[in-house]
Amino acid sequence: MTNSAIAANGLRKSYGDKTVLDGIDLAVPEGTVFALLGPNGAGKTTAVKILSTLITADGGQAQVAGHDVAAHPQAVRAAIGVTGQFSAVDGLITGEENMLLMADLHHLPKQEGRRVAAELLERFDLVEAAKKPASTYSGGMKRRLDIAMTLVGNPRIIFLDEPTTGLDPRSRHNMWGIIRELVTGGVTVFLTTQYLEEADELADRIAVLNDGKIAAEGSAEELKRLIPGGHIRLRFTDPDAYASAATALREAARDDEALSLQIPSDGSQRELRSILDWLDSEGIEADELTVHTPDLDDVFFALTGPANVSDKTGLPKQPNQPKESVR
Repeated sequence: MTNSAIAANGLRKSYGDKTVLDGIDLAVPEGTVFALLGPNGAGKTTAVKILSTLITADGGQAQVAGHDVAAHPQAVRAAIGVTGQFSAVDGLITGEENMLLMADLHHLPKQEGRRVAAELLERFDLVEAAKKPASTYSGGMKRRLDIAMTLVGNPRIIFLDEPTTGLDPRSRHNMWGIIRELVTGGVTVFLTTQYLEEADELADRIAVLNDGKIAAEGSAEELKRLIPGGHIRLRFTDPDAYASAATALREAARDDEALSLQIPSDGSQRELRSILDWLDSEGIEADELTVHTPDLDDVFFALTGPANVSDKTGLPKQPNQPKESVR
């Protein structure tokens, strides 16, 4: 596929009688972030391993950087970098020594290897820690060093398999900044994650993998539009105002006990303004107005089922948890 950094058609992989990938298609344009979402065991890591030539597919075809992963694995490996779920950092040696080791593995001349290592250590804010054993690094520092090591070979395509798992919120946001910088420099990033906010923040396109199949694919906004349930909620303290509004807004769902009305809405500025203008024209004052629009939590919940839903912290999410913003 033209201008695709990664293209896959009908990828299949089974382990024994368990089908992990059941004929998936992927297309990742150059210089973008593609996020693959899915619950544990959905096949995200298996897809990464196939595309990065670590394992072979049982069926289908894939091209990475214009090279067939099965026919020309060495050419693919020369074009990519991979940061797995578990850090490849050697804790027994220093950060600088880890970088120089990667430079040797890429067969860089000694002087060039030192230059590249120094530049990357500075870029990832690891200069002060460079002479310390990597075992003394925090989780965020190890992750930064891991990605810095991945970049020694100057790859144009990087696979990041759940790169922020276990990081605190500050370290996670720092990692997002690094990923954005990479893409600004023209790098293509294939990201797997269970953090829905992460995909929403970073990805140009998102695919949801469930039971070995792509359940849905598109931009974050396109995926959100797949899920119904957007609404505007009006709450009143004056029973008369509530009764007047309920009589006029016949399409609204009533909650007489809470004195609230729920009006189906896509949450657009136009619809919100229309309701506010109507309230003003009728002299009705709502005490509270909240807007609910579906988010990636809703998408994930709808496509993968309640047992697989995680909230933005990675902890189990309670079904039907409201996500409303007060206006």
